[in-house]
Amino acid sequence: MTKAELKDFLDAKVLQYNLPKFLETDPIQIPHEFSKKEDIEISAFLTSTIAWGNRKSIITNAKKMMERMDNAPHEFVLNHNPEDLANFEGFVHRTFNSQDLSFFVQSLKNIYTNHKGLESVFAKNACNTGMHKSISEFKKVFFEIPHPQRTTKHVSDPLKGSAAKRINMYLRWMVRSNATGVDFGLWKSISPATLSCPLDVHSGNVARKLGLLHRKQNDAKALAELDKNLRKLDPNDPVKYDFALFGLGVFEKF
Repeated sequence: MTKAELKDFLDAKVLQYNLPKFLETDPIQIPHEFSKKEDIEISAFLTSTIAWGNRKSIITNAKKMMERMDNAPHEFVLNHNPEDLANFEGFVHRTFNSQDLSFFVQSLKNIYTNHKGLESVFAKNACNTGMHKSISEFKKVFFEIPHPQRTTKHVSDPLKGSAAKRINMYLRWMVRSNATGVDFGLWKSISPATLSCPLDVHSGNVARKLGLLHRKQNDAKALAELDKNLRKLDPNDPVKYDFALFGLGVFEKF
């Protein structure tokens, strides 16, 4: 395929998969259950945090998290007391457990109380060269209060070699336009042009087959290579191709 043919092919796949009908099998359905900005961004952050493994299990456990927060995540985050954290006892998704979830809620309270919320923290270090520094700085803020050491592994740092798949997916949800009813377009202070593709097994394998990626590991260097090539196809909205790569991998076994 020529570059023009590849762009036409992937653009068509974006149109095919960037549709609300795919929400029923995607974890992004969880924040779509809310209408308040803060509820959407908090539920999306917690859902994306556990977004690895079986998607049905991710959705089931994300719903359990919301139920244990009385389906009012922003209010719970701001007004919970130590006794309320007992609601999380017994919660587990793979290696993310009740201790991790309790800390996440405490850290989110700190962010909304002292840092003007999640959007403000991520936007502070956003720049034209991408969100890598922003994500790294976000992790510093997230763990600035006393925390269990084990919990730090649940927030990735691209400046330390991680592809940061789940945070990049979260940023896609928050930043990209809601024109098709899938992503939210809530955060106007960050440009879609700065986003990185959520690189995972599916998108990585398809990207390699299409010649968009040659590095074998799904790490920060691979993400930089993929970002560079996707920006050639659409410099203003490169992460729209996440829909094409993921759809080709999961639904078409490309």
